[in-house]
Amino acid sequence: MLHSSYIEISKSALQNNIDFIRREIGPDVQFSSVVKGNAYGHGIEQFAPLAQACGINHFSVFSADEADRLLKNIPQPATILIMGYLDNPELEWAIRHDMEFFVFELDRLQEASAMARKLGKSAKIHLELETGMNRTGFDKAALARAEAFLASHRSEVELQGICTHFAGAESMQNHERVLRQLQKYYRQVARLQQAGHLPRQRHTACSAAMISYPETRMDMVRVGIMQYGLWPSPETYSRYISRQQEKKDPLQRLINWKSRIMSLKSVPQGEYIGYGTSFQAPRDMVLAIVPVGYAWGYSRSLSNQGQVLIKGTRAAVVGNVNMNVMMVDVTDIPDVEKDDEVVLLGRQGKESITVASFGELSTQLNYELLTRLPLNIPRYIID
Repeated sequence: MLHSSYIEISKSALQNNIDFIRREIGPDVQFSSVVKGNAYGHGIEQFAPLAQACGINHFSVFSADEADRLLKNIPQPATILIMGYLDNPELEWAIRHDMEFFVFELDRLQEASAMARKLGKSAKIHLELETGMNRTGFDKAALARAEAFLASHRSEVELQGICTHFAGAESMQNHERVLRQLQKYYRQVARLQQAGHLPRQRHTACSAAMISYPETRMDMVRVGIMQYGLWPSPETYSRYISRQQEKKDPLQRLINWKSRIMSLKSVPQGEYIGYGTSFQAPRDMVLAIVPVGYAWGYSRSLSNQGQVLIKGTRAAVVGNVNMNVMMVDVTDIPDVEKDDEVVLLGRQGKESITVASFGELSTQLNYELLTRLPLNIPRYIID
């Protein structure tokens, strides 16, 4: 094994999740697969062709570099939507390649129009509205200027979409705020439509909004975390499952993160293990040394808390997680040998280490944990 760990991605799990989401949203709503953050740690280069094989033809990314990686790795044509970072100098590249992109500032709208005129083709824009997230998007005053500009540049700018983003649809704590955002969005869209600006798509819903606020599905949903088999929050899952007769999670996790035992070490009772004095052996112990540490995305906060699977049995991380290795207690697991498989995340036998449990131990969100998995961990597709 050239690398100290590797990631397996399940095609059947992805197909299951896509089929479930399509049943939820119905046939008339566009499914945009969100692959920002290196496809939530699954790897754009590996995930995007797999998603296409499972029937996806619309992708959303954060930045131009992600769009470029996507463009180079999808085997079939697809719509690519850039939701965030796109420098004005990159607009030419984006328009040439028929990319769609969010516009949330007047200067980007003006530059996109000028570049479209230069290239002799229209810029496909999605007008992002500020409805209460207070991150990006046209507020009321800026929207009036954008509206006037669009009216005089219809031949250069194609209004593909009008969109916004909710500030925490995964938590009922934000319920009233989300509803206020939705009402503000409706008012702003109505104003634009009355002025003759008719978008092809209205879209507001992320995974959490799609489940908890079905009215937000509109013409398209931007689905990230759920296609990878994870819920935006325990609360989102509870709200969904409470409405179902069958109390079974419909999603399947795609990812298994694995390594192997690099070495075995016998440690006498009373010895400290690893850096510092955070763990003292309470008895004679046998440790498995696993070649994965915080440099590889295994959080240092999992020191003396994390668990892995070896021979289908949970084994505790002992001592501080190092940059490149960690120590695991295998004293009570019989017949452990060097090179035995170690599951850091995923299933082995009847046991599993879930992203949720992993995240709770390390105080990380599902999203944070996955997107921190380094690019250079190999990723392989399995059935």
